[in-house]
Amino acid sequence: SGREAGYYGPFVDLSPPIRAAAEARPSFEMTPPPSPGTRPLLQQSLLIAGILFIAVNLRPALAAVGPVIGDIRQDTGLSNTALGFLTTLPLLAFGVVSAFTPLVTRRLGIEGTLAAALLLLAVGILLRVFPSVLLLFGGTALLGIAIALGNVLLPSLVKRDFPQRTGLMTSAYSSMMGLGATFGAGLSVPLAGVVGWRWALGAWALVAVVALGVWLSQLKDRTMPRHTVGFRKALKDLGRTPLAWYIALFMGLQSLTFYVILAWLPDLLQSRGFGAGYAGWMLALSQGAGILGTLIVPTWAGRLDDQRRIVWGLVLLEGAALLGLLSPGEALVPVWVALIGFVLGGTFGLALLFIVLRTTDTETATELSGMAQSVGYLLAATGPTLVGFLHDVTRTWSGPLLFLLVVLLAKLAMGLGAGKPQRIHR
Repeated sequence: SGREAGYYGPFVDLSPPIRAAAEARPSFEMTPPPSPGTRPLLQQSLLIAGILFIAVNLRPALAAVGPVIGDIRQDTGLSNTALGFLTTLPLLAFGVVSAFTPLVTRRLGIEGTLAAALLLLAVGILLRVFPSVLLLFGGTALLGIAIALGNVLLPSLVKRDFPQRTGLMTSAYSSMMGLGATFGAGLSVPLAGVVGWRWALGAWALVAVVALGVWLSQLKDRTMPRHTVGFRKALKDLGRTPLAWYIALFMGLQSLTFYVILAWLPDLLQSRGFGAGYAGWMLALSQGAGILGTLIVPTWAGRLDDQRRIVWGLVLLEGAALLGLLSPGEALVPVWVALIGFVLGGTFGLALLFIVLRTTDTETATELSGMAQSVGYLLAATGPTLVGFLHDVTRTWSGPLLFLLVVLLAKLAMGLGAGKPQRIHR
């Protein structure tokens, strides 16, 4: 297809020239690229490899922080609230940067923007190596911007180049995202033991540079957007529809819990006497189980008209996992960790599926996707910092886990609303 709609970021009241760009999200109407089936095998293989290499870079820089957060705290003297902000910063970028994507894609095209994102990602990761709290947060902000660009443009790229294989390619690159998070979490502590926590975070710049090298072959055929769709129009079309808000808030609440677990699970386990290495591998276990959830739950749910039973099942499993983490027992920790990872992967896939199932046309699906992404990530951004604050105040992990149980109840309400067999009609 020659038309691909992008994702929307939140509208912010900016000065007129910037506002015009912020309103203009890339709904790409492009010269159709060669069909994957007509490309030379080498060219097609390089495109697929490039997509997968980009995807594997979208999570390690985030997942690597949690396992070494104790080392960061000891070395920098930062509070738990400030440390939570290390995870919050990229989420803010996810919610906001998409509004400015046209400023880059109009000049660089999709391929050039993704190359710039990989370069920016490598720079942001390397900035965190320097012994400066300012550069630690500055580098985190830069890598968040880079990851946000990848989040926005990869789905457009997959649908543009693989219109008949979007499901397969989406599953492939989503799994690579999960794989990247798994390695980021699992290797962080072993690397820190050898080169220190700063280089344990900085080592992932090498993966970004490799991905950039693979992706450079795509720059000879850049795709420039011709038409744009405003985020304000999306809000006007969907903002009065309860179903759209159910889906957006379900995605946001799911992401909130996911990034709280990503940021704080290792610290929680270490506070109960587990070693840093074990805690890091438990986070890796949760991310690995999440890959299974992402693959299984949407496939199952897509065969049904009504997904409310699946929502109930996932909520009950997540509740059991959170209660298990609240209990003092140690033997079942891997079970609870794997269970919550599976559920969070499944609910993420289910949120994406709702966008497809609850819309009647591509334009509405695109608008809903943008609204859900912007609202969802901005809501999720409150989680890691708020949980860090609760831990600072209570000095225990019971308060934060109880907070996640309250979030779970809200997620149930939103999921039941989103799971009804209905569609958005504009």
